[in-house]
Amino acid sequence: MPGQPPEGPDGTSPRAGPEVRGRLAIIAGGGRLPHHVADAARAHGENPYIIALTGEAGDGWSGYDNRTLGIGNFRDISATFRREGIDRVVLTGGVQRRPEWRDIRPTLKTLSRVPAVLKTLISGGDDAVLKMAIALIEASGARVIGVQDIVPELLAEIGPIGRIVPESDDQRDIAAATAAANALGALDVGQGAIAVGGRVVALEGPEGTDAMIARVAGLRRDGRISQRRRGVLVKLCKPQQDLRADLPSIGPSTVESALAAGLAGIAVEAGRALVLERAATIALADRSGLFVTGLDRTQPLV
Repeated sequence: MPGQPPEGPDGTSPRAGPEVRGRLAIIAGGGRLPHHVADAARAHGENPYIIALTGEAGDGWSGYDNRTLGIGNFRDISATFRREGIDRVVLTGGVQRRPEWRDIRPTLKTLSRVPAVLKTLISGGDDAVLKMAIALIEASGARVIGVQDIVPELLAEIGPIGRIVPESDDQRDIAAATAAANALGALDVGQGAIAVGGRVVALEGPEGTDAMIARVAGLRRDGRISQRRRGVLVKLCKPQQDLRADLPSIGPSTVESALAAGLAGIAVEAGRALVLERAATIALADRSGLFVTGLDRTQPLV
């Protein structure tokens, strides 16, 4: 019948064969996250190819096929995809510097998009830049997927992650910082906020989470923030964020910074935030008396 698959030799419909996949590429920025993703991908049977971003990615890629390229060099990135048979791409790690116009090397397919690219780099927020990068990568024929598609075990779950549980004062700070992080994210500025005593005292900007926490530590030392009230860091996805890039993440260094700033704990969005070096992060938080908890964004906060 029309629309039906052809029959096999025994008169039955043939079964679909296994999905044929090409190679995975990891475009690696700064920090340890790209290494976690690469190691996990290899453990899952992948043979990832690493494109280390110039001036952003750290060392330690000798155990992988890799190449160092500029973030705006779409011509050579696309050529690498074709040569290596890459059909899936993960964007991971921090990017501190946006490419300048002279760094943009488009392919023929993306040449017409250069004016829009330059406008986004000049005036767009981080989320707009990431969406632009995803569109340009996918114009080369590869499909961009999220870190969570490769290492779902890194995602935070709902509720306490460790043995310390937030108290009632902490819940009030979580609610205040969550409202602030949501508003900040809607402006495409940052993903984090800190509240102390129910009052928002810091918002994350381009400097990143650790620098924001250090700012709070300085305010506390200067007596600008109560020494009696501890406070909470909240990190959420931006409301409009493409979940294939730049998920909020925390790790041992986040716990160390929170402890130095006198905070009571950290709350992240369950299912949409990454907990790096989970065992070490939880152990450090437990030893330090800090809670780490996953927020269910669908549930109202007190």
